[in-house]
Amino acid sequence: MSAKKGRALLLRIEDGKGSFVTIAGLRAGLLTLENGAIDITDPTTRSELLPGQSVGHVSLSGAGIFKDAASAELLLAAYFSEPTPTLQLVVANVGALTGFFDVSALDFTGERDGETTFTVRLNSAADVAVTQGGAE
Repeated sequence: MSAKKGRALLLRIEDGKGSFVTIAGLRAGLLTLENGAIDITDPTTRSELLPGQSVGHVSLSGAGIFKDAASAELLLAAYFSEPTPTLQLVVANVGALTGFFDVSALDFTGERDGETTFTVRLNSAADVAVTQGGAE
């Protein structure tokens, strides 16, 4: 896979009408996909895993710049929202991961003469749908 610009990892939020709005392209990020076995051990058995079953988890830690003030407001609202917002993580040439994500941490940083940047940590709160393919 060749190197891509900031649009290679996009953070998008559902707008309430079935569409997604781009909040930011992440400058740096770590997207983690994990699949854990289901432990069904009880007091009468030794360690036992449920055959053929697993629990998936998606997490993202990333940093970037909001595309505009409205985007910053959307992510801040998602941090405080109930229910958990539907977010979409788009990875260029790979696909999109869509689902309910908890905004676990949200930090803002800025310099007096510079831009305001943010870091965010997201964790999937339910099953995540994967759409293969992806925008260039």
